[in-house]
Amino acid sequence: MEKLKTVLDLNLKHYTALGYGLVTALTAGLERIFSTVVFQCPCNATWNLAYGLVFLLVPALALFLLGYVLSPRTWRVVTGCCAPGACTCCSGGGLRGVLVLAQLSGTAAVAPLTWVAVALLGGDFYECSASGTQVLARHLCSGRDPNCTAQLPLVPCGDKQDKDVLDLQKDLKAQSQVAGWILIAAVIIGLVIFVSITRCRSPVSFLQLKFWRIYLEQEQKIFKSQATEHATELAEENVKCFFESSHPKKYKTPSMKDWQQISSLYTFNPEELCYSMVHKFVNREEGTDKTEHSERGAVVPVLHFVDSFALNTTLEL
Repeated sequence: MEKLKTVLDLNLKHYTALGYGLVTALTAGLERIFSTVVFQCPCNATWNLAYGLVFLLVPALALFLLGYVLSPRTWRVVTGCCAPGACTCCSGGGLRGVLVLAQLSGTAAVAPLTWVAVALLGGDFYECSASGTQVLARHLCSGRDPNCTAQLPLVPCGDKQDKDVLDLQKDLKAQSQVAGWILIAAVIIGLVIFVSITRCRSPVSFLQLKFWRIYLEQEQKIFKSQATEHATELAEENVKCFFESSHPKKYKTPSMKDWQQISSLYTFNPEELCYSMVHKFVNREEGTDKTEHSERGAVVPVLHFVDSFALNTTLEL
């Protein structure tokens, strides 16, 4: 479990090529296991399409939802939003909400797109589902033997020595692999365009972004250390008072409103360069409302990695 947690730390805490590479490798390996061990095409005109699509799309959907569940940003948005009067996490207008949802979806889509692409390159799932599609059957069987349409659903389980079966199987595998490479090319092109636009629109320089990430790592380490120390002292005092039937000493802890403030989504503000919500909170102006102050002059968030450094807490829940 410790090794698995380490892998998840690398994948979800750092939005880097290493993290994405590990996600891709793990997903590709999982797909190969499913296709060789679990998947068994029924070779039936009624079931082929449904069976193949289930193996192609349902695991991708599960991985997509899992990407949301494992994202700290998701829980920053969701936690407390249904409580009466707790709408601060949704503040900032519709554009901000759409952008946050798009960023979450883009990150969560890495594993499912990998699953679909690897599955298409392998060809097993597509071969099974396509062999049960009547529209595709008419296209594949055009100019072939009259019995081709009836034999097509049996191709995934047919005689590998039969020339007609091999020809149909090659056509199906070729279509699947072409679709897989088109998907990979589209994802890479889209990713390059997205990264280029976000870097071009970045309000801070390249080296400052490096410093920013280092700051966030150190802040989270210190925050966890201080929180552990404070919680331990508070727990020891409460347990001691319970057994001694005495009154506890006064411990100053942040209020619910303070916790809500540092738990909300980060929004870049050029008027007050703060590197996190904790940084923004402690540098608030005296006598001003913290929410209004943090949102004054705010820009729609483009530095979404700031909210991604709550991973350790998220994984332990």
